[in-house]
Amino acid sequence: EDPLVESGGGLVPPGGSLRLSCVASGFSGTCMGWFRQVPGKEREGVAAIARNGAVTTYADAVRGRFTISKDNLKNTLYLQMNSLKPEDTALYYCAASFSCSNGIATLSRSVYGSWGQGTQVIVSS
Repeated sequence: EDPLVESGGGLVPPGGSLRLSCVASGFSGTCMGWFRQVPGKEREGVAAIARNGAVTTYADAVRGRFTISKDNLKNTLYLQMNSLKPEDTALYYCAASFSCSNGIATLSRSVYGSWGQGTQVIVSS
């Protein structure tokens, strides 16, 4: 059984919204993040959240449009994506790390040791 399982991707027109979910069984004490990747490019950080959920950080390209949150009771991480653009098209991954200090939300890929399989988001008319 995969420890991190994403869902919620799909095809949406420009300006539309999607909410991604990541069920993260066994990762209640971790900082977490969302990353995305398109073919031929490196995986990039999109949004991250600290262990306690009180601190978040976003990539410049999505700040103001995306919101990361988590429900510790449900062991689920979310990414609400609004005002989607064609350039948001990518395979989106959630990631978790036991190595983050308290209060730290990071987009540094090297920090994260656990990854999901990804969910595809396509923004197109």
